[in-house]
Amino acid sequence: MQFTFINPASLGAPRGYANGVLTKAGGRLLFIAGQVAWDQQQKIVSADFVEQFDRALENLITVVIAAGGTPTQIARLTIYVIDKNEYRARTREVGERYRIRMGLHFPAMVLVEVKGFVDDNAKIEIEGIAVL
Repeated sequence: MQFTFINPASLGAPRGYANGVLTKAGGRLLFIAGQVAWDQQQKIVSADFVEQFDRALENLITVVIAAGGTPTQIARLTIYVIDKNEYRARTREVGERYRIRMGLHFPAMVLVEVKGFVDDNAKIEIEGIAVL
Protein backbone atom coordinates (compact mmCIF):
# COMPACT_ATOMS: atom_id res chain seq x y z
CA MET A 1 0.00 0.00 0.00
CA GLN A 2 1.33 3.41 -0.94
CA PHE A 3 0.99 6.21 1.62
CA THR A 4 1.64 9.90 1.19
CA PHE A 5 2.47 11.55 4.47
CA ILE A 6 0.96 15.01 4.84
CA ASN A 7 3.00 17.35 7.03
CA PRO A 8 2.27 21.02 6.27
CA ALA A 9 5.24 23.28 7.01
CA SER A 10 2.94 25.67 8.89
CA LEU A 11 2.47 22.98 11.58
CA GLY A 12 6.20 22.49 12.16
CA ALA A 13 8.08 19.25 11.64
CA PRO A 14 6.42 16.33 13.43
CA ARG A 15 8.67 14.04 15.46
CA GLY A 16 7.71 10.37 15.48
CA TYR A 17 4.34 10.73 13.74
CA ALA A 18 2.67 12.12 10.62
CA ASN A 19 0.01 14.85 10.70
CA GLY A 20 -1.91 13.07 7.97
CA VAL A 21 -1.69 9.88 5.93
CA LEU A 22 -3.20 9.82 2.44
CA THR A 23 -3.83 6.58 0.55
CA LYS A 24 -5.68 5.77 -2.64
CA ALA A 25 -9.07 4.11 -2.26
CA GLY A 26 -9.28 0.42 -3.02
CA GLY A 27 -7.43 -1.06 -0.07
CA ARG A 28 -9.10 -3.02 2.69
CA LEU A 29 -9.36 -1.26 6.05
CA LEU A 30 -8.40 -3.17 9.18
CA PHE A 31 -9.60 -1.67 12.45
CA ILE A 32 -7.43 -3.02 15.26
CA ALA A 33 -8.96 -3.17 18.73
CA GLY A 34 -7.05 -1.70 21.64
CA GLN A 35 -4.18 -3.96 22.61
CA VAL A 36 -2.67 -4.06 26.08
CA ALA A 37 0.49 -5.89 27.14
CA TRP A 38 -1.21 -9.27 27.52
CA ASP A 39 0.51 -12.55 26.90
CA GLN A 40 -1.30 -15.62 25.51
CA GLN A 41 -2.94 -16.23 28.90
CA GLN A 42 -4.18 -12.59 28.95
CA LYS A 43 -1.83 -11.62 31.76
CA ILE A 44 0.15 -8.36 31.72
CA VAL A 45 3.76 -9.24 30.88
CA SER A 46 5.46 -6.70 33.14
CA ALA A 47 4.82 -3.74 35.43
CA ASP A 48 7.42 -1.76 33.46
CA PHE A 49 5.97 0.94 31.18
CA VAL A 50 8.39 0.35 28.28
CA GLU A 51 7.89 -3.42 28.40
CA GLN A 52 4.13 -2.85 28.31
CA PHE A 53 4.46 -0.47 25.35
CA ASP A 54 6.58 -3.00 23.48
CA ARG A 55 4.16 -5.89 24.08
CA ALA A 56 1.05 -3.84 23.26
CA LEU A 57 2.65 -2.75 19.96
CA GLU A 58 3.72 -6.34 19.26
CA ASN A 59 0.15 -7.52 19.87
CA LEU A 60 -1.23 -4.85 17.51
CA ILE A 61 1.26 -5.82 14.79
CA THR A 62 0.31 -9.49 15.31
CA VAL A 63 -3.28 -8.63 14.36
CA VAL A 64 -2.07 -6.79 11.24
CA ILE A 65 0.09 -9.75 10.18
CA ALA A 66 -2.76 -12.21 10.86
CA ALA A 67 -4.88 -10.16 8.43
CA GLY A 68 -2.18 -10.45 5.76
CA GLY A 69 -0.54 -7.06 6.30
CA THR A 70 2.74 -5.59 7.45
CA PRO A 71 3.56 -2.89 10.02
CA THR A 72 4.18 -0.37 7.23
CA GLN A 73 0.52 -0.64 6.26
CA ILE A 74 -0.58 0.88 9.58
CA ALA A 75 -2.07 4.31 8.82
CA ARG A 76 -3.13 5.42 12.31
CA LEU A 77 -2.29 4.61 15.92
CA THR A 78 -4.04 5.82 19.05
CA ILE A 79 -1.94 5.36 22.17
CA TYR A 80 -3.74 5.51 25.49
CA VAL A 81 -1.71 5.86 28.68
CA ILE A 82 -2.54 6.09 32.37
CA ASP A 83 0.21 8.66 32.97
CA LYS A 84 1.42 10.92 30.16
CA ASN A 85 4.34 12.04 32.34
CA GLU A 86 5.61 8.46 32.52
CA TYR A 87 5.37 8.31 28.72
CA ARG A 88 7.31 11.57 28.40
CA ALA A 89 9.97 10.42 30.87
CA ARG A 90 10.51 7.20 28.92
CA THR A 91 10.14 8.61 25.38
CA ARG A 92 13.65 7.65 24.32
CA GLU A 93 13.19 4.00 25.35
CA VAL A 94 9.69 3.89 23.83
CA GLY A 95 11.13 5.28 20.59
CA GLU A 96 13.81 2.61 20.52
CA ARG A 97 11.24 -0.17 20.93
CA TYR A 98 8.97 1.48 18.36
CA ARG A 99 11.73 1.61 15.72
CA ILE A 100 12.60 -2.06 16.31
CA ARG A 101 9.02 -3.04 15.45
CA MET A 102 7.99 -0.29 12.99
CA GLY A 103 11.27 0.96 11.54
CA LEU A 104 10.99 4.55 10.36
CA HIS A 105 7.30 4.20 9.48
CA PHE A 106 5.45 6.93 11.39
CA PRO A 107 1.68 6.91 10.78
CA ALA A 108 -0.77 9.48 12.07
CA MET A 109 -0.72 9.13 15.86
CA VAL A 110 -2.31 10.54 18.96
CA LEU A 111 -1.47 10.12 22.65
CA VAL A 112 -4.39 10.21 25.09
CA GLU A 113 -4.19 10.08 28.90
CA VAL A 114 -7.02 8.02 30.42
CA LYS A 115 -8.18 7.00 33.88
CA GLY A 116 -7.91 3.23 33.45
CA PHE A 117 -8.20 0.10 31.35
CA VAL A 118 -10.09 -3.20 31.53
CA ASP A 119 -6.99 -4.74 33.16
CA ASP A 120 -6.06 -2.74 36.26
CA ASN A 121 -2.37 -3.60 35.75
CA ALA A 122 -2.26 -2.12 32.24
CA LYS A 123 -0.43 1.19 31.83
CA ILE A 124 -0.89 1.51 28.07
CA GLU A 125 -3.26 0.43 25.31
CA ILE A 126 -2.74 0.89 21.56
CA GLU A 127 -5.35 0.72 18.80
CA GLY A 128 -4.94 1.32 15.10
CA ILE A 129 -6.14 1.32 11.55
CA ALA A 130 -4.26 -0.37 8.72
CA VAL A 131 -4.86 -0.21 4.97
CA LEU A 132 -4.19 -3.62 3.44
